[in-house]
Amino acid sequence: MRIALRKMGNSSGVIIPKPFLAEIGAVGVVEMAVEDGRIVIEAEKRAPRTGWAEASRGLALAGDDGLVWPEFGNADDGSLDW
Repeated sequence: MRIALRKMGNSSGVIIPKPFLAEIGAVGVVEMAVEDGRIVIEAEKRAPRTGWAEASRGLALAGDDGLVWPEFGNADDGSLDW
């Protein structure tokens, strides 16, 4: 099958037919690589958020799990009535 390259900003792209994506089980995110001069697209090999729990534990053990922005920066926040 011949498919035209389409200009997308500074890049180029192709429209992948839905049956092709269904055949490889692609949903949402795919893995893409260049192998032996070919562009290879595969269904994502891992489930979303795989490894997040372990990474969070590692951050906590290293003491690197503090809030990045602990408070709102508005000067009048202390005087707000809820």
